[in-house]
Amino acid sequence: MSQNRILHLIVTVVALLGAALCAPWAMADDMVTFATGGYARGLRTLDEMHKIDADGDGKVSKAEWLAYQEKVFAALDKDKTGTIDEKAFLSPSGEMATFATGGYARGLQTKAMMHKIDTDGDGTVSHDEFIAYQTQIFDLMDQNHAGSLGPQEFLGK
Repeated sequence: MSQNRILHLIVTVVALLGAALCAPWAMADDMVTFATGGYARGLRTLDEMHKIDADGDGKVSKAEWLAYQEKVFAALDKDKTGTIDEKAFLSPSGEMATFATGGYARGLQTKAMMHKIDTDGDGTVSHDEFIAYQTQIFDLMDQNHAGSLGPQEFLGK
């Protein structure tokens, strides 16, 4: 085998090992790049997990996650039109305060998060945009693809 071929093989093996070793950090970083740091910090707490875990089994199923996000959308959509403009998105929600942690609400209700969720760029967040975004957040956290989040996955550890 030539020296060039051996060198190419070594470089390939090192690159694959590097990718495998860095994958957990890359996945954790996906949440922060997809969301904002404030949203990730506000979401990834045991208090918030317990609020979403409706059946109290210590895990958050996708169904529980989506039901919770439906409540969040309803709390933000104060005029019940199915779309949320910037003013409504950024305004504190007394209704949300009854079921979400303050850290979650503060992390979500920012201009940066609104722009991430508003995928068509029309200046409003539709129900479909909100639920699609929250589905992607769940899927990012569900690293083992089990359809539910245990404490380690939910907390990003």
